[in-house]
Amino acid sequence: MAEVRWTHGGLAHVATWRSEAGVPAPTHVALVDDRTRADEALRRIRRGEQLLYVGDFQNARQLLASLGRRLEKSRRWPVPRTALEAFRQERQRRGEEHALLSRLLVPLDDTYTVALRRGPKLRDACEPVWGPPAPGTFTVVALRELLGMVGAAEWRKKGVRVEGLPGPIHPHYGVFSPTRPEYTGLIRAAPAPTGKRVFEIGTGTGVLSFLLLARGASEVVATDIDPRAVACAAENAERLGFGPDRFRVLERPLFPDGQADLVVCNPPWIPERPKTRIDRAIYDEDSAVLRGFFAGLADHLAPGGQGWLILSDLPELIGLREAGWLNEQLDAAGLRTVWRRSVAPQHPRAKDPTDPLHRVRSRETTRLYALEPIVRRR
Repeated sequence: MAEVRWTHGGLAHVATWRSEAGVPAPTHVALVDDRTRADEALRRIRRGEQLLYVGDFQNARQLLASLGRRLEKSRRWPVPRTALEAFRQERQRRGEEHALLSRLLVPLDDTYTVALRRGPKLRDACEPVWGPPAPGTFTVVALRELLGMVGAAEWRKKGVRVEGLPGPIHPHYGVFSPTRPEYTGLIRAAPAPTGKRVFEIGTGTGVLSFLLLARGASEVVATDIDPRAVACAAENAERLGFGPDRFRVLERPLFPDGQADLVVCNPPWIPERPKTRIDRAIYDEDSAVLRGFFAGLADHLAPGGQGWLILSDLPELIGLREAGWLNEQLDAAGLRTVWRRSVAPQHPRAKDPTDPLHRVRSRETTRLYALEPIVRRR
């Protein structure tokens, strides 16, 4: 594992480097403290410096917030002419913000306590992500990322209430939280899967699987490529009382072995390259997951079975896909739509006029498609 080295107070220090975004360990860090002004810090991080804070933790948080405000004020973006330009501009803006603000670093000791004055004990937030701390080993991490882990730990602790379930869903760090009622509402309004064997592709927290079980599915076998999602879904199943005879989750891409009466998929809906781990729940380069679902669906359906696909039309509204793309993919895979249900956007960004993509988000439609193989007669 990569290390970070520095000297402070005449003493040499070494720490393990942690980055959930996959950022390489800095080869050199410059020390900053409570005397460092936000304007100076912004100039330095723009030059590419990695700044390790060695003062007071609350002042470090204030510096990070000040950097964010100054970064926003300093931008001069041209007015986008199209939704696609607005989308590209917003992704670039967020990418630059992440890259720059992630250059303010803090040390943690071997109990995952921030090694600064007034540094909080963060073992409950760090251990689920990194594992138990190693005695005698310090850690260096971007303050912005650390605060994200703290926020995620709070969500995991209190959980997210989902209508139709007997208890809350507890999302793990890096696993997409079930805060979009469009998806869960479509599943609740769909025909009840009573007695059916179900596969779910890309289960995340497991929320759709649990809704299907609550509505009468006999069993669900779920998959996900992220080991954290697999652990998250398994933990939620145990909390909700769905034992291994009704729910199993496997770490693998796309389909489990065998066939099911119903195969459900709520794939990443934006056909762009993900830049971070959490991006994989939203961004799917070249629609690879979606194409794989179409290609393998027929082989994994029991006779008379259906595939349920939940998909937003936001990529078409932005201009990332042509309007007829979905029908072309279904035809090529030998699939047809039996029925579909639609829901208007309910998430806050669709109602926020200051959002750069407000005009398209407000028109977004999320649909549940019921798919079957086309039976071709000779």
